[in-house]
Amino acid sequence: MSINNHRNRVRELAGQTAIVTGSSRGIGAALAVALAGAGANVVVNYRQSAALAEQVVNACRNLDVSSVAVKADVSRESDVQTLMQAADGLGGAQILVNNAGVGLTKLLIDTTSTEFQEVLAHNLTSCFLCSRAVLPTMMQRGYGRIINMSSVWGLSGGSMEVAYSAAKGAVLAMTKALAKEVAKSGVTVNAIAPGAISTEMLSPLDAQDIAQLTDEIPVGRLGDTADVVSACLYLASPQSGYTTGQILSPNGGLYT
Repeated sequence: MSINNHRNRVRELAGQTAIVTGSSRGIGAALAVALAGAGANVVVNYRQSAALAEQVVNACRNLDVSSVAVKADVSRESDVQTLMQAADGLGGAQILVNNAGVGLTKLLIDTTSTEFQEVLAHNLTSCFLCSRAVLPTMMQRGYGRIINMSSVWGLSGGSMEVAYSAAKGAVLAMTKALAKEVAKSGVTVNAIAPGAISTEMLSPLDAQDIAQLTDEIPVGRLGDTADVVSACLYLASPQSGYTTGQILSPNGGLYT
């Protein structure tokens, strides 16, 4: 999350405000700082660690933009309203990155109904609630960028990740449908479906698992957060206005 990588970036998002859900760590944190580097004010969202969220806020502020941290469970409607109020304090959101989510690695026959619903809530319902909340202002302005974070498993399905794959696949379907619904309003809706990205989400894997996974990736390496950041910056930019309802999948050829 080094700010030095972002200081010389063209500030094409200057004056805009971005909400990045689930941005206290990992890909979300990298996206928040990158958007700040492009000039956007950033609402950093977290559910558990205020300390980590404040680190991201400070990294954003060091790039000469405004940034606040907001504790909110974006699977809950009341918490989403709190998040929107924070964005309104920065001028209202032109960019929404629906990044918040949880995983579940478990055989389907061992998955409880509660676990399944929780995965859907944090990965899918959160996208619905946040998108619905930002759309009135975006449509009134005639401009907006909604970017939904899915997963390569949303495209191909992942063994022992049925709930997660189902949720992320539904995010892709929602992306395509909503993109058509709001296309004439100046709001674009796209998705990013990363493959295996080297973050703490891979920490449960041991060295042998990582080596086996890497062997399965045609380019021969795990992805880096920078691979996801570049896709997000394009989709968040004014130049992406003719791109909507699309899925960008930085996955190293794991799924084609």
